[in-house]
Amino acid sequence: MKPKNDTTHRYVIIMAGGRGERFWPVSREKTPKQLIKLLGDQSFLQQAVERVRSLVPLKNILIITNEAQAPEVRKQLPKLPKENLIAEPCGRDTTAAVTLGAAIVGQRDTAAVMAVLPADHVITEEKKFQQVLSDTFDLASRGQVIVTIGIKPTEPATGYGYIHVGTPLPTPHDAKPYKTAFHKVEQFVEKPHYEKALEYLTSGQYRWNAGMFVWSFVTITQGLEKHQPEMAAACHRWFEAAAKGKLDKVLAKDYPDLKRISIDYALLEKAQNVVVADGDFAWDDLGSWTALHRHLKHDPEGNAAVADFIHVDGARNLIYDARTKHRTPIAVVGLRDAILVQTDDAVLLAHKGQAQKVKDLVRKLAESKDYKKLV
Repeated sequence: MKPKNDTTHRYVIIMAGGRGERFWPVSREKTPKQLIKLLGDQSFLQQAVERVRSLVPLKNILIITNEAQAPEVRKQLPKLPKENLIAEPCGRDTTAAVTLGAAIVGQRDTAAVMAVLPADHVITEEKKFQQVLSDTFDLASRGQVIVTIGIKPTEPATGYGYIHVGTPLPTPHDAKPYKTAFHKVEQFVEKPHYEKALEYLTSGQYRWNAGMFVWSFVTITQGLEKHQPEMAAACHRWFEAAAKGKLDKVLAKDYPDLKRISIDYALLEKAQNVVVADGDFAWDDLGSWTALHRHLKHDPEGNAAVADFIHVDGARNLIYDARTKHRTPIAVVGLRDAILVQTDDAVLLAHKGQAQKVKDLVRKLAESKDYKKLV
């Protein structure tokens, strides 16, 4: 396949259907993490769209979300073509979302090369990210490779999956040398314990799995046919339904019975044609309130506050006041390593070491007659 020197055949699919439960009480089912403004004047979804605008025309950017969140997505992205907002009837993990995106993009352009990107990542070095994505688009357009963008680890993180990188890939013979390094993928590794993560970090042979993928329509459909024939059949049905303007009806029928499986398990860990691009840019998937603490300004005691905040003997706390009107001072004494979040209708107080359990709290709220309205 010859390289595409313009953006005509480039598409971006942004997956924006997550619930963001670990950011409760600011994140709710209808306005989850990717749709709120935690850092800056734009939501994470708006930032994700802006990051790729210089590489892909807006008409080639698709957002896959769910029915509960679709109205807010439409409100936040008023210039996005109406047909580029796709609401899944129900959540069925990333393989279903990837397959749906491929069917819609392929129906528009069978020569398409598409990037699949999450809506809720923090990427501060946009120019570096755009360079990696541009190189990756070019490589994916030239041959039958699945490309995943891996992040060079900066710490022995235990919350990410890892990618073991192998042989470096030479630049294609008819291409200018890439600024991005590409390697063959040796193995995908589950979230490791600390000692193993430290080993991965010091070896230099591992990357964090950031959940960002680039492939051509031909490559993704062939991969599904080989490793997930049921999803390949669904892709074909949705391709045909999109052509006839009947996609919503077919999705409503198909989706409830689809297998829940991530694209990592379904395809990437099975395929032999996976390549990893070095994502040499600052990145964070912002998985919890504790992660947000890293991106905010700290006082001398390590407290990070987006609030009217005063303390005596407080240290390393995250204080976040999401109220826009009638804010009152938040005062603490002797509080350390805590998360305190205030909204108009709820307050969260948690130890930073237990931040991941906010998701369990949301589940408990959902089961409660008195508190389910807060979810």
